[in-house]
Amino acid sequence: MEIIDIDLADPAMRRDFFAVETEVVRHDVPGAWERSYESFEKFAMQPDGRYNRRFRFGALVDGRLAGTVEMWHPLEDNTHLADVSIAVRPQARGGGVGSALMGRVEQICAAHGRTTLVGELDVPVGQDFRTTPGGAFATGRGFESVHTEDQLVLDLPADTAALAQAAARATAGYEIVLWGDRCPDEHVAGFCAMRTQMSSDVPTGGIDVQPVAFDEERLRTGEQHRANGWTSIVAAAVRRHDRIMGGYSMLRLPHGGDLVAQDDALVMPEHRGHRLGTALKLATLDVVRREHPERRAVHTWTEPSNHAMQRTNRDFGYQPRSVLHKMQRKR
Repeated sequence: MEIIDIDLADPAMRRDFFAVETEVVRHDVPGAWERSYESFEKFAMQPDGRYNRRFRFGALVDGRLAGTVEMWHPLEDNTHLADVSIAVRPQARGGGVGSALMGRVEQICAAHGRTTLVGELDVPVGQDFRTTPGGAFATGRGFESVHTEDQLVLDLPADTAALAQAAARATAGYEIVLWGDRCPDEHVAGFCAMRTQMSSDVPTGGIDVQPVAFDEERLRTGEQHRANGWTSIVAAAVRRHDRIMGGYSMLRLPHGGDLVAQDDALVMPEHRGHRLGTALKLATLDVVRREHPERRAVHTWTEPSNHAMQRTNRDFGYQPRSVLHKMQRKR
């Protein structure tokens, strides 16, 4: 076995790296979220920026890539943290590939002062995460499940006609503003305030992570970075009488794919309780229906105790697909 750095400039190596990830997802949790290759390629080929440093490496067994690691180190905040994703082909499991990759992860984290490792483990509904190959591997190396989210899927096209009346009432005093990859200049300050609120409000369970404050530079950097591999659809509610933003919903569409990811969905505290979130989600889905008819499903992730969002998801017709465990190990 040989541990190698992944040279993303090599097209064959890029495809092999992506193939491992896809094979593992389809084997372990059929129907779970998948990146498209085009999105991965364009996103991965970008140089590291101010906010994150990336590491990608793999394990060669008999000249074939048997497992991979993708790891992110935040650089401006949460500098104690390393976000780690390990994938081992099903037929290569049990032969020390995961352990060898984890050893390289630990070496890099020690060299860069990273004391908290976090990763994600997707588990079919109703299955004990500790009985899965990934769960057994993680818990055997000191990781604990510190937070869970339900992964829910909405097949497209979706029948949302029954929600239109509630949405109309919710937005009676608001203007719904739509944009794509770039927030209009006149909404930057309000949008940054909502993104900062989202970072504080999003449930994180026992994850050792601190909220992130958004300013224009962080916002614009993120927009430019994502636009290379994703199409964004954002709907924001602006209250008519004072032009204050009351909430937003954001979808991400990987280039070259047929799925949609529901990213942030937030209603600011003083605007809650009136189904504004429903109206915002409807607005983004309407854009998908009109402009991206090739998309076949929307995936969303919701914390089990977030009852308001769970109710909204049920109203739309989302169905449970898996449970996402946030795994963590602190040194």
